[in-house]
Amino acid sequence: MKLQCEVEVINRMLPTFGMRNRGKGTRAVLSVGRQEGKRGAIYLMICTLKDKAGSRYKLENNIEQLFTKFLGEGKATIRLKEPALDICLSKAEMCSLKNFVSIVGLANKGSDAGTPLLSQLIPAKTSEIEKPRAKMFITSKKDYPITKNFPYSLEQLQVSYCKLARIDMRMLCLKKLQKLDLSNNHIKKLPKTIGDLICLQELILSHNYLESFEVALCNSTLSNSLKLLDLSENKIKALPVQICNFKELISLKIDENDLLQLPFTIGRLSKLRLISAAKNKLSCLPSTFKMLRLEKVDLFGNPFIQASPMVPDIQLKIPQTLLETAAREVARYRIPYGPQLIPATLCQDLSMAKTCDCGLSCLNSFIQIVVAMNLHQVSQTVVLVDTMGGTDAPIICYFCSLTCYSHFLDKYLQSIRD
Repeated sequence: MKLQCEVEVINRMLPTFGMRNRGKGTRAVLSVGRQEGKRGAIYLMICTLKDKAGSRYKLENNIEQLFTKFLGEGKATIRLKEPALDICLSKAEMCSLKNFVSIVGLANKGSDAGTPLLSQLIPAKTSEIEKPRAKMFITSKKDYPITKNFPYSLEQLQVSYCKLARIDMRMLCLKKLQKLDLSNNHIKKLPKTIGDLICLQELILSHNYLESFEVALCNSTLSNSLKLLDLSENKIKALPVQICNFKELISLKIDENDLLQLPFTIGRLSKLRLISAAKNKLSCLPSTFKMLRLEKVDLFGNPFIQASPMVPDIQLKIPQTLLETAAREVARYRIPYGPQLIPATLCQDLSMAKTCDCGLSCLNSFIQIVVAMNLHQVSQTVVLVDTMGGTDAPIICYFCSLTCYSHFLDKYLQSIRD
């Protein structure tokens, strides 16, 4: 039975001689096993880089107390009777530490319950003692680990230029992973289990063959952790409207895809500060785009249409349907709703309601036009939209009634006269 953690061995007799302990933990491997040649004796062995052979301490009837109050934080202390030492453990994996302390307790009682897990004590290897690896960068197929697992302690992992056709499931077991860079591979589809990486903040998937981004990922734990999403240079035609669930998202890179439009919910990404969607097939921007407060926006190389505020697309239904009237009132008075109260399809319709310039909502009865918006209204830095030096882009506007559209026209015509 072995445990990797930090260890501080405190001699309780030193204060008697006016001396102090070092007060600093050392990376070590602890083993519980049988002393070579003494089948009945169980010992605790501590191996460090300075002492690879290990220091050994008898356990049976030699533990004065086990301190386990902070097991959940990866900490515990073993107090030996002879010698008078406190062995303080920290930065241990919680489940492994619980098992280890249990075995130590059984060994102290002389119980055989844990003996199937024990073997002869063998000095630890250097690779076992070294500090857990936090970063790994693989940029060649020949360096890709086939027989070995990825270190469980990884916080950053880059695997590029390895021609991966799918994401290795071993990567999805790295629960401490904060940054995953799988750029420049051949990945066509994302597994839903990426959402199990609860600490993931940066997901880089540029230069792959992705054709879609899974809705399930937008509803996973990534919605609370993801800050950077890079899907540049893939074959994605549409992003799900649920992308607005990434409420911590700061940077969104979707350059050089086949996007025909941005999700109309994109304006709900309140923390978004950078969006790069150059060289796609965008014809105009969704109405909620004007809600963003960006530091940089890049929409260069999209086939934007000309603004046409005088050519409305009228989809008003007169008289209004009962559904339309009810939906507008629910949005207006912010009445709570959910699938437990109304059909799920109605919940979806309400979540996709359009917002009129007057601030009211509309569902299926509206007037739609395309107007020009200077991108400096939403961003400090704007990459030119075209080679002519323009910073204007067409954006969709909705009106809930003829009255609202008439008010807009009056202001628009007045601005032209001025």
